[in-house]
Amino acid sequence: MKPTFSNVSAFDNCIAAVKACDLFLGIITPKYGSGRDGDGISITHQELLTAIEENKPRWLLAHDHVVFARKLLARMGYDTAEKRAQSPFKPGGSVMDDLRVIDMYEAATREDIQLKDRTGNWVQKFVNGEDALRYATAQFYRFQEVRRFLDEHLADVDRVRARVQEDLQR
Repeated sequence: MKPTFSNVSAFDNCIAAVKACDLFLGIITPKYGSGRDGDGISITHQELLTAIEENKPRWLLAHDHVVFARKLLARMGYDTAEKRAQSPFKPGGSVMDDLRVIDMYEAATREDIQLKDRTGNWVQKFVNGEDALRYATAQFYRFQEVRRFLDEHLADVDRVRARVQEDLQR
């Protein structure tokens, strides 16, 4: 866990934590996330985009309501972020507070890349906490497999050493 600094904004602390992490576990729920600068994208959304940009090993869960809403809106002709933003649907209340949770899901599934070329696009749907826990347990229960995955991604000793030195100097 990376320490937070009071002389740095919450946004900057969160993005720095994503850049410093070895693994990224993201959960996309019907709630878009707190920490928005006006109408800008939420810090949660920014963290996800940063993890993708940094090519962090990542595991993502998306609530069934998000997946369902995406499919429903696409069938109604609102199949892109731009079309959804212009739609008459005004989320709010207890079901979904912002349609941009669908944008997060599409970023996580790498909709911007041809299907045959996608990697890192697995997003596990969940309905409740038990589903989410089952996925996390299945992914991390066999720590030897996770360790082998990490070893493959952290095999460049010079790169890792430079990163550690950089972190220590902060």
